[in-house]
Amino acid sequence: MNIQGNGRLRLHARLDSRPTKAPFRITGYTFTAFESLVVSLADDAGHVGRGEGLGVYYFDDTPAKMLEQVLALREQIENGITREQLQQLLPAGGTRNALDCALWELEAKRTGKPVWQLAGLPAAKPLITTFTVGADAPAIMAVRACGYAQARAIKLKLTDDDLNAERVRAVRAAREDVWLMVDANQGFTRESFAQLLPTLIQERVSLIEQPFPMGKEDWFDGLERPLKLAADESVQDRGDIRKMIGRVDVINIKLDKCGGLTEALAIAKEAKNLGFELMVGNMSGSSLAMAPAFVVGQLCNVVDLDGPTFLTTDCSPAASYEDGLIWCPDTLWGSATTEAATA
Repeated sequence: MNIQGNGRLRLHARLDSRPTKAPFRITGYTFTAFESLVVSLADDAGHVGRGEGLGVYYFDDTPAKMLEQVLALREQIENGITREQLQQLLPAGGTRNALDCALWELEAKRTGKPVWQLAGLPAAKPLITTFTVGADAPAIMAVRACGYAQARAIKLKLTDDDLNAERVRAVRAAREDVWLMVDANQGFTRESFAQLLPTLIQERVSLIEQPFPMGKEDWFDGLERPLKLAADESVQDRGDIRKMIGRVDVINIKLDKCGGLTEALAIAKEAKNLGFELMVGNMSGSSLAMAPAFVVGQLCNVVDLDGPTFLTTDCSPAASYEDGLIWCPDTLWGSATTEAATA
C-alpha cells in the first residue's frame, strides 16, 4: 500500500558534508569528505519522512547538482507526489534515492507501520557487515584491518597497480580470522585478474567485486571463476541484471545507484528469481543513509554498510556497530515513531 495522503507536502532540502577520519582511496579516486543531499517531507498532519542521498560519483551525480534538481521540482513534489509518480519523474540516482526514502518513512508515519512491514519483510535483525580497508601500502592496510578488531568480515579496496597481491597477503596474515572479499572498482584487466587469482585463492578470499570496467562485461565471458564474482558498477538498476547472467554470481544493490528503496527491493526480487545472490552496499554517508539499505540487507547474502565508520561525525540517533554487526534502531529511520535525526 502506498498512502496518497491529503493536501500538500512541505519540502526541506540541504547539503551535508562530513569529513573522513583519514583519506579513503579506491581505483581512480581519493575521498577526504563525503557530501550528501538530505531531504525531509512533511504533511499537514505533522508526519515527516527523511532521506539522504550521496549520488553516483563516477557519473558526476553530485549532491550540489542533486540539490538543484530537487529544488527545481519543488512544486511537483509539494503537490503531494507518491512513490510511483517519483519513479516516472526522476531517473535513478541520488536525488530520487533521497526523496524515495523520505516517502517511505512518511508512509510509515501515516500508516503506523514500520518500513520493514510496509515492504512485506520480517522484523529486522542485526546483520554482519563488512568493514572496508581503502587501498594503500600493504603494511598500512594490514594495520587498518587490525584496527577493526570486532570485524567478522573485511573488504579490501584494490586498485590498478602491481601491489594487490602483496596487499591481500598482508591483510590475511594480520587477520587470519575474518571472511575476506576484495573490490577492484573496475580496476582490473583480464590479464591482471588472472595474475592475481592464485593469490586470492591461496589467501581464502571469498568474493571479488567488480573486477572489470563498466561496458566491458564481455571480459567476464570464458573467465576462469573459481571464486564468486559480484557486479557493482555494471548493474545500476533492473535493466542491467539480465546481461550479467552467467557472468557473475552476486548483484550489489546500492540505493544511490538505483534511485531508492523502491527500486532496490524490485532489484532484489528479480535478481533472486534469476538465481543471483544479493549484496547491499553504500556510497558512504551518515546512518540516515544506511537505514533504508539496512532494510534491503535483510534479504542479502553480503552486507557492506560501514559508511558511517569512516566519518568524523554521524547523525543522532545512529546505527550501532558491535561484534561485527550493524543494527539500525527504530529511532533512526523508518518507524512510525521515528524521531528526527540530528547532525
